[in-house]
Amino acid sequence: MASALDKFAVLFQALRVYQWTKNLLVLAALVFAGQGSDPAQVATGLLAMAAFCMAASGTYLLNDLLDAEQDRAHPVKRNRPIASGALSVPAAWTLLAALFLAALLLAYYIRPAFLGALLVYAGITISYSFGLKNLIIIDVLLVAIGFVVRAIAGALAVEVAFSNWLVVCTLFLALFLALSKRRHELTLLEDDAHTHREVLHHYSVHYLDQLILIVAGATLITYTIYTCSPEVVDRIGSDHLYFTIPFVVHGLFRYLFLLHERTGGGDPSSTLLSDWPLGLTVLLWAVTCAAIIY
Repeated sequence: MASALDKFAVLFQALRVYQWTKNLLVLAALVFAGQGSDPAQVATGLLAMAAFCMAASGTYLLNDLLDAEQDRAHPVKRNRPIASGALSVPAAWTLLAALFLAALLLAYYIRPAFLGALLVYAGITISYSFGLKNLIIIDVLLVAIGFVVRAIAGALAVEVAFSNWLVVCTLFLALFLALSKRRHELTLLEDDAHTHREVLHHYSVHYLDQLILIVAGATLITYTIYTCSPEVVDRIGSDHLYFTIPFVVHGLFRYLFLLHERTGGGDPSSTLLSDWPLGLTVLLWAVTCAAIIY
């Protein structure tokens, strides 16, 4: 019989808790609007992030339930709790329903507008799981839009303005990560790639490399414009945010290095946690942003 610790480990893996780092984006509007020193606003932001963590874990469970058969033939995904049998299908459906219900109730408590954004996110991720993930370009666009919705939802939760340039930058950065993941899957699975993910049949490494370079450049340009935007300078009371650009440059270049030279980039969250130069870059960027804004 599995111990309580073993069950907790299975649950931790099934909910993909390590991927909750993606939901830190919900706090972006709070931080960049200069509201990070307001305890009430911080509490609301953290609750909003918690709602997205629950909703995201629910969608991960749904995706794993739908893809269990394919995952069993994948060299890495076969170890996921549902594919391996460590988490039963009925238990997964029950957990999924509980997570979605809790996320919706919490979102409504925070603010109806925030609930609307969470529903949009859920709609996008569910439609992705039920078939849109098999459409070339649409698949990565939906993943990227999911990140944009997180950022906008965070602004709605704490009722602050969110720069249009930062929204666009978020879109391009998310596209960069999604396309990098597709490239990693192609190089890892090689000729068997399309049997694990149907849409990979339509991609090639050369085509993805072109798209990745385009969105990497767009990310850097839009972030640079954002840091120098008069709107942002007026809001934070400083024109020094451009000092953070070198961290963004290093982060993008480091990720490309891992993608091309270390066969990394398959999972942005695990890459961030496992590669200390990249993790340190993100930490220094965040600390520098906070120092300039506050």
